[in-house]
Amino acid sequence: MRKINEIFYSLQGEGAHAGHPSVFVRFSGCNKRCPFCDTRHEEGTLMTDDDIIRAVKLYQADWVILTGGEPSLWIDSEFVRLLKKATGKKVAIETNGTNPRPPAIDRVTVAPQVGKHTPPTEANNEAKATEAKANHAGEAQAAEAKANHAGEAQAAELKVAHADELKVVDVGQDLEPYFALPCVDETTKMYLQPCYVPDEAQALANRNATVRRVLADPRWTLSVQLHRFLQIP
Repeated sequence: MRKINEIFYSLQGEGAHAGHPSVFVRFSGCNKRCPFCDTRHEEGTLMTDDDIIRAVKLYQADWVILTGGEPSLWIDSEFVRLLKKATGKKVAIETNGTNPRPPAIDRVTVAPQVGKHTPPTEANNEAKATEAKANHAGEAQAAEAKANHAGEAQAAELKVAHADELKVVDVGQDLEPYFALPCVDETTKMYLQPCYVPDEAQALANRNATVRRVLADPRWTLSVQLHRFLQIP
């Protein structure tokens, strides 16, 4: 039995397959508590593999997206094998990368939590500015060293050997460490995504800030959460 939050048919909103019809299998729960997470995923229903496969087969899309929450908490190689055999579909996973992924998965998107993550708001920005003025140089260096150490510790949690895509939510963090992650190589597509917030003015400011960062460093590609603009699931 696997705890499922929802199974639905929609367009992929992010990354290289944005706009592609896909079946989404959203698993419940996560082993991280990222403050910028915008998905309600805790509730769910226990389903058998046959129930899940039956629901997926209702749709003609050629991709199944295992997402969450954190899908790696619930899946294994046998589940992926059965899903592919029974549906004839390719399987992708969207994961934080802290658990190994079954080898039969066709595409892996890793959204790692590296460095200090605080959703950007005007209040946060003002607080940071005030704090920066108040800190002495030695205190600032100590804070930076602490943040770097935290980023290294979080990177060490990654258990996925290779990411086809790396999706990073932009909260103003240092982006350079993402290129040194063990799951990143020259074939990995690097996506930077504005941090979603309900406030429209702040959301626009976040998008503009991310656009500027992508333009300044073309190793990144902008990921815009197409489904939000289309107002679809």
